[in-house]
Amino acid sequence: MILGMLINHEGASPTVHPSAYVAPTATLSGDVRVGAGCRVLFGAVLTAEGGPVELGDGCIVMENAVLRGTRRDPLRLGREVLVGPGSYLTGCSVEDGVFLATGSRVFNGARIGARAEVRINGIVHLRTVLPADGMVPIGWVAVGDPAQVLPPQEHEAIWAVQKELDFPGYVFGLKRPAKGESLMAAISERFGRALGRHRNDRPI
Repeated sequence: MILGMLINHEGASPTVHPSAYVAPTATLSGDVRVGAGCRVLFGAVLTAEGGPVELGDGCIVMENAVLRGTRRDPLRLGREVLVGPGSYLTGCSVEDGVFLATGSRVFNGARIGARAEVRINGIVHLRTVLPADGMVPIGWVAVGDPAQVLPPQEHEAIWAVQKELDFPGYVFGLKRPAKGESLMAAISERFGRALGRHRNDRPI
């Protein structure tokens, strides 16, 4: 049953299987594909920002979760994935039977294997590979390929891996600045230009 706000973005419109449910306050924008038996609950946002968002059969996306596909990395969920309330996923691939608990974060280019768990407020960082049956404890951070799973207070150890994953280069195509310099002007200009494409969106 389709009830939510469906938006045509850059000539692409969401497709929702007739057996799926999309809550009235959920928003689906662009090339979003929702499989059979899925449930997309109140306040969830699924947006295709240059790359598709695909939900396999039986997925559940809870309240206020955000799922974003990107030009470089589409967002794909396998079958029977549960995305908890307030979670944020961008440009990642998630295999079958994965549990992403409340407040989980999964970033660009990350891959999560079948039956893995990311527990409350856990993070799977940029370009990180969490294997099948892997687990990120509450509030911990998975980083690297293969993933190292570290507590948040081990910032230096996390950064030693994360730095080489090159967030500004991978996501925005920008060189990491020298110490004392900021990337925010360049990021704001580039990202703002990309998001400006929504000016031509239209509800379906």
